[in-house]
Amino acid sequence: MPVNSFDNYPMNWKPDLSKTSGPKYMALAKLLEEDIRCGKLKAGTKLPPQRELADFLDLNLSTISKVYKLCEQKGLLSAAVGNGTYVSSDAAAEHVLLCQKENSHMIEMGAIVPFVTGNLKVKQYTENLLKKPDALQLFSYGAPEGTKRQRQAGVVWMQKSGFCTDAAHIVPAAGGQNALMAALGALFEIGDKIGTEPMTYPGVKTAAKLLGIHLLPVQCDRNEITEAGIRYALQNENIKGLYVIPDYQNPTAHIMSLETRKMIADVAREKNLLVIEDGINNLLEENPMPPIAAFAPQKVVYISSLSKTISPGLRTAFIHVPDPYHEKLVTALYSMNISISPLLATVSAALIEDGTADEIIAERQKGIKERNLIINEALDGFVTPGGLTAPLRYIQLPEYFTGKSFEICARQAGVEVYGAERFSVGNRPPQKAVRISVTTPPTIEELAEGARRLGELLRQ
Repeated sequence: MPVNSFDNYPMNWKPDLSKTSGPKYMALAKLLEEDIRCGKLKAGTKLPPQRELADFLDLNLSTISKVYKLCEQKGLLSAAVGNGTYVSSDAAAEHVLLCQKENSHMIEMGAIVPFVTGNLKVKQYTENLLKKPDALQLFSYGAPEGTKRQRQAGVVWMQKSGFCTDAAHIVPAAGGQNALMAALGALFEIGDKIGTEPMTYPGVKTAAKLLGIHLLPVQCDRNEITEAGIRYALQNENIKGLYVIPDYQNPTAHIMSLETRKMIADVAREKNLLVIEDGINNLLEENPMPPIAAFAPQKVVYISSLSKTISPGLRTAFIHVPDPYHEKLVTALYSMNISISPLLATVSAALIEDGTADEIIAERQKGIKERNLIINEALDGFVTPGGLTAPLRYIQLPEYFTGKSFEICARQAGVEVYGAERFSVGNRPPQKAVRISVTTPPTIEELAEGARRLGELLRQ
């Protein structure tokens, strides 16, 4: 029997195991997951201390520890050193952010997909390549590390961002997500902790969860990671790495200051901290700042993809890899892909070599500017300030909405958006906000209609 009486004890979770069967830890873990999924235990709720819950249920402390650990690995719980265990802010959120093409009546402003005009030039390049006598080779296996031509194209691509590297440090990948997954799997171990911004790209969350890596929010001030926050996470949470999106951060669309980029580089060198820098949106800026990698090339794995700037179906990314991590990353990519597609990699290299990539980027920037002017007018007072070439925008909601509830209301109004819960890391209550895509609606008219409907909801 329990040592203490809990009849009037203010525990915020008192599970009932009387109707369960099988191993106690599995039954309790299932109950905990069900109560989180259904909303009985809300995001940010602090769970009972393990010893108290063990006493209440008359179970061994090790059983409770096993339950908490299992649910933490599933991303349902977030433990703070010295401060207990909480329900994760994104525990009940959907992390897969892709277009819902089944519903043709829905205006898609959730998933971020570039408009299709740039694809015409990509199509022309592909058709021309396929007419050449050696075209059959484009459907064979490629070199695991890419060809010299492909790596040199990666060098040129990164130079556009203000980062000078060389072909020996470039490794091609099958898109940015493929590069990110390989970097996490190759350079970190199960149970490692990686610091991120408190709101971050869901793709890194799903990858980390799959690999058994824990993401921890690092203190930010006005959307800028602080030096104090990084040092605290290093000392108290023992983080092994840092993942950041400096340019048009997903979901806030914030552009990291030059001072913060240099600070992160300085701390990475001093503390031997590995930084994974996601530069997917860097080249959408008209005058992009140098990436963090430019200030600490030996401590930063820099990923630059063509998906948002050229074509989403052109699954090509370039990774700058410091010498100590090169072999591990190449091995991880080989294990995942055998090789990248020679067809897509060759098209990518050709577009970069002759300047067509620059033309497509300029067209993208012009089109995104036109769209952002519409967003600024339709959602004035709610949309946070952002650069005119931002492919995404962040909407602050009235107090009576949550991100999830507004997402539901917007869907009923025929517009798909994504609530802040999908992007949250850690255990703090999610922000009352949603992220919208500027680029996904196929026409200006459809974007304007979607923005009008969202404006009506926000002003009701």
